[in-house]
Amino acid sequence: MANRMILNETSYFGAGAIQHITEEVSKRRFKKAFVVTDKGLVSAGLVEKVTSLLTENNLDFTLFDKTISNPTVAIVKKGIAEFKAAGADYILAIGGGSPIDTAKAIGIVVANPEFSDIVSLEGEAPTKNPSIPLLAVPTTSGTAAEVTINYVITDEEKKRKFVCVDVHDIPAVAFVDSEMMLGMPKSLAAATGMDALTHAIEGYITKGAWEMSDMLHIKAIEIIARSLRASVAGELAGREEMALGQYIAGMGFSNVGLGLVHGMAHPLGAWYDTPHGVANAILLPTVMAYNKEFTGDKYRDIAVAMGVEGVSEMTLEEARNAAVEAVRQLGIDVGIPTTLTEVGFKEEDVMKIAEDALADVCTGGNPRDTNVAEIAELYRSLI
Repeated sequence: MANRMILNETSYFGAGAIQHITEEVSKRRFKKAFVVTDKGLVSAGLVEKVTSLLTENNLDFTLFDKTISNPTVAIVKKGIAEFKAAGADYILAIGGGSPIDTAKAIGIVVANPEFSDIVSLEGEAPTKNPSIPLLAVPTTSGTAAEVTINYVITDEEKKRKFVCVDVHDIPAVAFVDSEMMLGMPKSLAAATGMDALTHAIEGYITKGAWEMSDMLHIKAIEIIARSLRASVAGELAGREEMALGQYIAGMGFSNVGLGLVHGMAHPLGAWYDTPHGVANAILLPTVMAYNKEFTGDKYRDIAVAMGVEGVSEMTLEEARNAAVEAVRQLGIDVGIPTTLTEVGFKEEDVMKIAEDALADVCTGGNPRDTNVAEIAELYRSLI
């Protein structure tokens, strides 16, 4: 069996990385950008940091700032219509996972109009054409949407999120500029950072993991474990390290898949509009404990990467429990809620949400096979 790795054509890292945008645009002979972002980032002045570079270099653009957290089918369709009206020839996404996911969906459908209903993109849709060229500037250190072949859209009518996996949607160029992440409030830094940790841990233990992805994920866990607390505190060095750690995690999981944490988190976003990183963070320690007997010696590696002392002297069971506890404590330290009740979960919804979680494309990668009854009990344990 051959293992596949798909990454950006080009990526820039570090403070000032966005300065290379005009260079890439000119080199690729693009004429007009369709800038996909949200109103909050416009108000914060982050979008202007990028668009001013375009203006200074006489590069035309149209602004689409209508993206929302947990982007919907309706928002994507609006973006497609505005892209066509703008006469743009590439997309420049600025933001966290939501703007970049929206941009991916727009770019894929414009290039593959037979998927204009959007919902038919769920799973691994057989698109034929690469996306409209996409450049991505992340403003959060967690989702890694700038380096993945995945995006998530919410079907409001059916009250569900669906995951799209498409080799044609990866951004051509990523500009991972830590200065674009300095404005994150502590709560967002915590949520997106725990999202990145979830990517790294689930990618490390997923059924599709192999040596190269393991190398990426264990390094990502190490970076995130040592830098997330500092990032949440607003320290520059912490933000810079998290920018790198989350990208490395994305390099891995994009190519091997995730697991039950994401499978259970997606319905929470669809039902209650729970921020994705918060949902993952609440679920991660509990699902790790559920999976631990099906992970071989990997939790020992995770415990070491998390900075747990004395792991080599522990039994396998002790090391597994230490890994789970280290993750749980990190979530507490950065202020993540510990129960689903705190994010609006209702016990009467549990069976339907569990059914949605089982059907989620991420759940199939979980190292332990599961069922609706067991997923429902996991949700109930966190009420």
